[in-house]
Amino acid sequence: MSATAAHRPVATPPRLWRPPRALVLRAPGTNCDRETALALELAGAQPERIHLDAVLAGERSLAEFALLVFPGGFSFGDHLGAGTLWAHKLDALREPLDRFVASGRPVLGICNGFQALLKLGLLRGGALGPNANGRFECRWVWLRRPQAAATPLLAGIERIALPIAHGEGRFVAEHPPALDDLQRRGNVALVYDGADDGAGDGLADRPASPPYPANPNGSAGAVAALANVGGNVLGLMPHPERNVLPGQAPAGRPDGAGLAIFRNAVAMARG
Repeated sequence: MSATAAHRPVATPPRLWRPPRALVLRAPGTNCDRETALALELAGAQPERIHLDAVLAGERSLAEFALLVFPGGFSFGDHLGAGTLWAHKLDALREPLDRFVASGRPVLGICNGFQALLKLGLLRGGALGPNANGRFECRWVWLRRPQAAATPLLAGIERIALPIAHGEGRFVAEHPPALDDLQRRGNVALVYDGADDGAGDGLADRPASPPYPANPNGSAGAVAALANVGGNVLGLMPHPERNVLPGQAPAGRPDGAGLAIFRNAVAMARG
């Protein structure tokens, strides 16, 4: 080999793009982790479904991931209340969870995950109680993003149709002024919408808090989702992971609309 060839600079290979790693943290009784992982993969993330016990034992760490999702289900059989025991277990991870949120990385809590986030205190302002009609509600609903809602996790979304499946989804504010504060600060991320036709006109004429069945659980202010002040933590009762593929939505509702939420989360995780 000639001296010239020996000292010829070697071209640096192009840096391969890597999808952000997403943790789907499951617990006993979680039953939506597989479809949540699929939604994240479709949105461009590299998801892993990991049991809470593996994180509590130190076998895995939140620091490995750029995105965290608490999926739906009936964690610990909803004993002592929906999400209560999950939140109690998660309290042992308080410091790493606080660091994760403070770093600006996105966190999603879906249905049972939302219930756990509220009881853990990562979202504040109220609680989720039994549905006002005392029944389990399992159907599709229309949702609207209030103008004040500022979370990037709902960027580009004005109205969306998603399925619900819960018996404890009625939002109750800590006290009457708390709901006003949440609305004013933009913490109310989604509300149940009174119209069932998907039309975008006439929003101003619709009731701020529609009655049943549009408001399926009797939530104060028709609250369906909350975000933290930083906008990187979103908890919602509807299931976006159940509307990410063609054919999942019934007639008259856009197919795959829930994927937008996961794409926003992945975009935030990329930074």
